[in-house]
Amino acid sequence: MEKRKKLGEILVEKGTLTEKTVERMLALSRRLNKRFGTVLEDVGLIDGEELAAALATQYSCRVVSNFAGYSYSPELLATISVDVAMQNNLFPLKLDNKRLALAMADPTETRVVRNIAANNDLTITPFIATRKEIYAAICRNYLQKEISVSSAQTVLVVDDDKMMSTMFGDFLSKKGYRVILAADGLEAYKAVLTERPQVILTDLMMPKLDGYGLFDALRVVPELNHIPVILITSSLKVEDEVKAFERGFFDFIEKPVREGTLLMRVKRALLFHDRKYQLT
Repeated sequence: MEKRKKLGEILVEKGTLTEKTVERMLALSRRLNKRFGTVLEDVGLIDGEELAAALATQYSCRVVSNFAGYSYSPELLATISVDVAMQNNLFPLKLDNKRLALAMADPTETRVVRNIAANNDLTITPFIATRKEIYAAICRNYLQKEISVSSAQTVLVVDDDKMMSTMFGDFLSKKGYRVILAADGLEAYKAVLTERPQVILTDLMMPKLDGYGLFDALRVVPELNHIPVILITSSLKVEDEVKAFERGFFDFIEKPVREGTLLMRVKRALLFHDRKYQLT
């Protein structure tokens, strides 16, 4: 059996990257504990199309593109839940005589694909697609929403207290931030999917999905788990602050919140978001 080429080798052969760049980026991907191809795309050394083409070469698959703008039947979408689709960058393209054409960004997700095949008594034909196109297709077909694109820095404020969220929104809007408001964790989760904020401010106690539940839901989605989340709560217990940081929240703010404190914490979170792949 012929040995599969490494992704870095393929990109060097195509002239996309140099061997030295591959070496450095492999070290970075290990440090970040993220997949090599994902890091390459995120830092802008390759684009989604170049990554998809290289993965297709590596795994002897075909590339599929320009499918996000189409509509798909409920029966087809039911073969994969929206949670599984989001968490694994998958999208069902066509179902024909027990054969499912499946768009995937990561062809190594064999366990998930095997489970989909077994649970639905299907044979899977994999196609490689960009994360961007899969994500857009999921939002359009599962959530019936288009992804919002904005050049402004976006902050999502999540609080069931309308007066509080409006006040935070006013603080941020005055500084030029684009502000999205959500009244509970579930509404916030959907807003994150389509509005793509750079920072999230969330209250802890909320209906439907609390601050912890929202954070956990975001962390299992590859496209969302890098967003810094700031927890806002009226709790004065030291152990609650410790618990928030141990869980992975970027920051913790106690109520009542001062305008200067809020703006400073958001600014710091935005710097973190923008520098997450800084090499120095």
